[in-house]
Amino acid sequence: MSLIVFPAIDLKGGQVVRLAEGDMDRATVYGDDPTHQAMLFAEAGAQHLHVVDLDGAFAGESVNGEAVQAIVKAFPGHVQLGGGIRKPENVERWFDLGVSRVVIGTAALENPDFVRDMAKAYPGGIVVAVDAKDGMVATRGWADVSTVSVEDLARRFEDAGVASLLFTDVGRDGMLKGCNVPATVDLARAVRIPVIASGGVAGIGDIHMLALHHQDGVEGVITGRALYDGRLDLAAALSVAAAA
Repeated sequence: MSLIVFPAIDLKGGQVVRLAEGDMDRATVYGDDPTHQAMLFAEAGAQHLHVVDLDGAFAGESVNGEAVQAIVKAFPGHVQLGGGIRKPENVERWFDLGVSRVVIGTAALENPDFVRDMAKAYPGGIVVAVDAKDGMVATRGWADVSTVSVEDLARRFEDAGVASLLFTDVGRDGMLKGCNVPATVDLARAVRIPVIASGGVAGIGDIHMLALHHQDGVEGVITGRALYDGRLDLAAALSVAAAA
């Protein structure tokens, strides 16, 4: 299994956007047709998508549901979805609609039993988002910072049956500073759960670096702004990842 590249589609008000450091007031709009964007990624060879309902992350419930459904229906591969998924009925609904994996963030810290229950109910379908600000876990759309360390939260789910950990360095997200490869690899080595890297991917060099650590437990990488700004060619990224 090679490194998985997840092109990102972040939804705000039904539009495709990217945020800077998770700040809703610093959103750049890249289009108003999420389904078209998903198909462009598919045409470039993507077999996986990472979709985030940004409004949902702050509201604690689905806000861009129609757009997500349209993406899932059109995209021929696997869709991983996050943003405001904090109740069992939310999880069940998205799996019923064809989402491949559901990302749980805030609820993982505030209600860990919920994650364990969902991981048992949907084997291989639950991803825990570990969002870090200076090494500590951030929640509620990254607006709140906890006193729990990234590794501490990750270890709580080692035996829960979650599919992966999605590690985001919030300070780098949408900033094109380069992915925090050392922190990602440290987390992958510290736990027995595969880790997906996110936040700050600036170009093909980040894909190369992460691919080198595929054997350490780095399962994949999410990239958004670098693709939209033309700094990273998706087909090239997929080629590098396939060689991992």
